[in-house]
Amino acid sequence: MNCRLPWSLNNYVITALRHHVITMQARALIKSMRLRTLPLSLAGVMCGGIMGYVQPACHPGTHIFLVLTAVFLQILSNLSNEMGDYRSGVDGADRQGPAYGMANGLTEKQLWCAINIMVVLCALSGLTMVWLSGSPWWLLPLGAAAIWAATHYTLGKKPYGYIGLGDLFVFIFFGLVSVLGSHYVIAHNLFVTHPICTFAPAVGVGLLSVAALNVNNIRDMASDEGLRKTVPLRIGKRGAKIYQTLLVVLGVACFAWNGQDFGLCVLPTSPFFLWHIIGVWRRDGKRLDPMLPLLVITTFVLALLYGDVFNVTYTCPWPIW
Repeated sequence: MNCRLPWSLNNYVITALRHHVITMQARALIKSMRLRTLPLSLAGVMCGGIMGYVQPACHPGTHIFLVLTAVFLQILSNLSNEMGDYRSGVDGADRQGPAYGMANGLTEKQLWCAINIMVVLCALSGLTMVWLSGSPWWLLPLGAAAIWAATHYTLGKKPYGYIGLGDLFVFIFFGLVSVLGSHYVIAHNLFVTHPICTFAPAVGVGLLSVAALNVNNIRDMASDEGLRKTVPLRIGKRGAKIYQTLLVVLGVACFAWNGQDFGLCVLPTSPFFLWHIIGVWRRDGKRLDPMLPLLVITTFVLALLYGDVFNVTYTCPWPIW
């Protein structure tokens, strides 16, 4: 008896299997991108950019490429982070966080390809942003530094994320560079009004971004032990939770303490920051995972509110309070 499938049916089965594999790989790649972290990367550029529109001095399309560059850099950082953790053995069987692409069928070659594509997209988007904004070309080395920082958190011969310097780099690039840099690109200056009104939210976003990294590192203390030295491993779990509380409180305080009424925009988000702090103290290990998106989204909302209220305060012809 001939049990072979007809050619047309056999071809259909092969095509369906290929489509299934491609779909699974696409889903794995999306998991590696960690899209839930994108609001954090957008918090700084949205806040600084919107404040800059008090006195815009650039092409209207500049902010589009400003946002795209931030998104591409965040995805590049996430992909590089997974590759570095995979190669160093940090992402082992005892990992407390969610499973990403390489645990769902994504190959090392495919991940490297995605990383290289994101580097190109970051460069193209950044160049277009600088060109449209009319900003000086000395901003390009800063963009190159941002790409280097995004890829070397866990990659390279001496990744800075493995020696406890991740907090410093996150504060610089997610806070100071993100807010002040986007403000400069839009307005061609760092301070439209009083310097504290721009510098304070930059520090605030930086501290809250470090808090997002820290809660992630508290969660992964068990799997990180012996493989890398994060701040929580250096100061212990209780010390790390005290550090987390200080980061959140001081970060929010930076938005409130600026000598202007628009600091009141912290009020709608304060209960969610308090919820986060309580959750960090009551949870450990994998149970800490929901605290990360809570902090990320609340930080984004606070930064967006601050930028919007700041802009309206200085552009509205009548008092808003």
